[in-house]
Order: sequence, then structure tokens, then C-alpha cells
Amino acid sequence: MGRELSQETISPLKLAHFVLRAKHFEVTRNWYVEFLGAHVVFENAMLSFLTFDEEHHRLAIVNLPDSEEQKPGQQGLDHVAFTHRSLADLLATYRRLERGGVTPYWCINHGPTTSMYYRDPEGNQVEFQADNFEKVEDLQAWFSSDAFAANPLGVTFDPEKLVERFERGDPIEELLRQGATD
Repeated sequence: MGRELSQETISPLKLAHFVLRAKHFEVTRNWYVEFLGAHVVFENAMLSFLTFDEEHHRLAIVNLPDSEEQKPGQQGLDHVAFTHRSLADLLATYRRLERGGVTPYWCINHGPTTSMYYRDPEGNQVEFQADNFEKVEDLQAWFSSDAFAANPLGVTFDPEKLVERFERGDPIEELLRQGATD
């Protein structure tokens, strides 16, 4: 007896990986190893596969030393985002990267997430974020709020002030609120 394929829309199970073209191959690979806490699972002169979890690779980097430098504002991928388990993990990662000289160029509480944006050595934008809502219902309520309608982008924040308040023991719910570090 044969099988029938579903006629329903089936969403992917997960995001498997992304691939970057790199003019500065080794520098870019090393940056992602440090940035993501990743390790190389395969590498040759042409490409490198990296992962930081159970997936065989989350990132591949293709070595293109003769390619042109990326121009800001060009069409294409805007950024890749990674979610941390908690605000504590996001802030600990911020501190770890800062000690290595890697700092975010933009920190913003979007409402749904508290986010820090970085640029890799090739100029690609990478976001680290922590979810601000535990329940989907609360997130949906935020999207339906007047506050979101008035400002769907979010409110910038100073990561040093956020770390200071976190270490002082201020309530997490307060720290995840937009404008909490003003």
C-alpha cells in the first residue's frame, strides 16, 4: 500500500545552519569560535564547519580571499539572531565577549526580546537575545498593546547599566521591561 503526502503546510523543525562567505577566513572562523563558544567539526582550505550544540554544524564559512568587501546597506541577509536561555546568560556572554574586546554596536529592548547586536569581521550583523516573555499569551498581548503600536522597534539601553542592575539583584521582570535602564 502506498503513502500519501500531507496537503497541509508543514513548518521546518528547526533552523539547521547558515553559511557565510568570508574574505578573511581564519579571522572570521576564530571570531565565531569565540563569539558562539563553538568548535570546528571539519575544516580544509576551502571551508570550515562549526557547531556549539548537538547539530552537526550550525555555521559554515566558505573561504573567498579574492572577494570584494561587503558594502553596508546592500541587499541580502540583514542579521542572524541567537537566543540565550535567560537574561543572566545574555549578560554573562556580553561580559565574556567584552573581556575579549568584542562589544555590541547596538543594544535594544525590542519588547519581545532584550537584544545585543554585534558585527563579525566580515561586517555581518549577529544578534544575541533573551526572550522577555515566558508565556506566548503575554507576548501576544504585547504585540496588541498601544506601546508596541507606538514603537515597534524598541528602546535602546546601556548594557553596563543593565549588568549593574542585574548584579545588584533588581527583579528580572523589571530588567526585561523597556526603558528599565534609563
